[in-house]
Amino acid sequence: MQLAITFSMSEVKESTPHLYLMNSSVLSVAISPDGKRIVSGSDDRTVRIWDAETGSPVGIPLQGHDDSVASVGFSPDGKRIVSGSDDGTVRIWDAETGSAVGQPLQGHDDSVQSVGFSPDGKRIVSGSGDRTVRIWDAETGSPVGQSLQGHVDWVLSVGFSPDGKRIVSGSDDRTVRIWDAGTGSPVGQPLQGHDDSVWSRIVSGSDDRTVRIWDAETGSPVGQPLQGHDGWVWSVGFSPDGKRIVSGSDDRTVRIWDAETGSPVGQPLQGHDDSVWSVGFSPDGKRIVSGSDDRTVRIWDAETGSPVGQPLQGHYDSVWSVGFSPDGKRIVSGSCDRTVRIWDAETGSPVGQSLQGHDDWVQSVGFSPDGKRIVSGSSDRTVRIWDAETGSPSFGFSPDGQRIVWPGSRGQPLQGHDDLVWSVGFSPDGKRIVSGSDDWTVRIWDAETGSPVGQPLQGHDDWVQSVGFSPDGKRIVSGSDDRTMERELSLALLIRQ
Repeated sequence: MQLAITFSMSEVKESTPHLYLMNSSVLSVAISPDGKRIVSGSDDRTVRIWDAETGSPVGIPLQGHDDSVASVGFSPDGKRIVSGSDDGTVRIWDAETGSAVGQPLQGHDDSVQSVGFSPDGKRIVSGSGDRTVRIWDAETGSPVGQSLQGHVDWVLSVGFSPDGKRIVSGSDDRTVRIWDAGTGSPVGQPLQGHDDSVWSRIVSGSDDRTVRIWDAETGSPVGQPLQGHDGWVWSVGFSPDGKRIVSGSDDRTVRIWDAETGSPVGQPLQGHDDSVWSVGFSPDGKRIVSGSDDRTVRIWDAETGSPVGQPLQGHYDSVWSVGFSPDGKRIVSGSCDRTVRIWDAETGSPVGQSLQGHDDWVQSVGFSPDGKRIVSGSSDRTVRIWDAETGSPSFGFSPDGQRIVWPGSRGQPLQGHDDLVWSVGFSPDGKRIVSGSDDWTVRIWDAETGSPVGQPLQGHDDWVQSVGFSPDGKRIVSGSDDRTMERELSLALLIRQ
């Protein structure tokens, strides 16, 4: 979320009023045009109005949103307030009475990250995690024209030009776009030049039974260890919005944590009959998948912690690794039964036959960013690539290593490690694969040809148990049994701040 505040005072003195909220984060604030009121939006799902002179609340909190309020703003005449929320809606409020004006403005398919009025107060613009910008009639709440499409990632900030003829939007795709407010057409090309990556946090799970959060730039721990598990923490992951962390443990439970405070969210998710080896959020953050020593895959409601449907059964041994496809429609799992399986995330039914080819335990699996391929790493010391649609080997190599064997022939795996492969993953653009092994090395592979890229990355003094790319693909993080970064058994990168 973007936040910029300018005060017309040279310094903050002791007499300056301070606005105190309970324990919820304030995500957005705005000052009324006459400077007498302040509006704020919070994680507690409410909008609040304050007296800018005294700091006292004006009236009661404005309630109606079902999730965090990410953005707020006043109309030019100060009579209306607009708010955008993680519940996907835009709401208009009477600034004097606090009453809702009309029904919620619905149309976005994801959280609304930014909202604002036009200079004449007749239009509202909103930007969303669904990658679109929308224009609304501020009087009727009706959408004006079609959604403005062009960004390829979350739209984090929007606003009108002073004359109301242009709209500007900023996105997590690192571009700024200008639109014609009358027609919705893009004006010129995207403004490109930003090269700042969006990752800032790493989360790790350890055999000391804790989860830790680290600053990716400095390597320093952030806050205190997250404590609650009664066994080794084998797997961790961030939710897509970065607000939650999920962990799976030897204590047979899955836990959800608040990534900002480190506090547990709800009770442990119980249902597995043995160690939980792997966990992960769905792309929309609404589901969690877990794989266990009890040979099952389970799906959970990330909001309530309740199991969704029955356990997914089919593996004949421990499930070591699980993950959702980018569209959230499929789940992939890897097992000690030497197979990879694909499941329908909605029904829990297996999709096709098990993917067979590995000669030992499958330790790690994952989808490519486009969802068309699956990568797997095994105790047989190999990495394999599969066609996610057909389950066939995506490609392989001839025995002499001199030519590529395409689907329809029996391809060979990616070979080079001298011991079992613990962890694998695709780069964000799908062009590279990274693998970590018991041979103490990290290797990078060309995902198109299967050839190794450069020399093995050496430096660890023991098994490399977890690897991953940063969201911009420029860096790789690895966790090892040599106790670097406190001996992580699993790692995850925060993709969105």
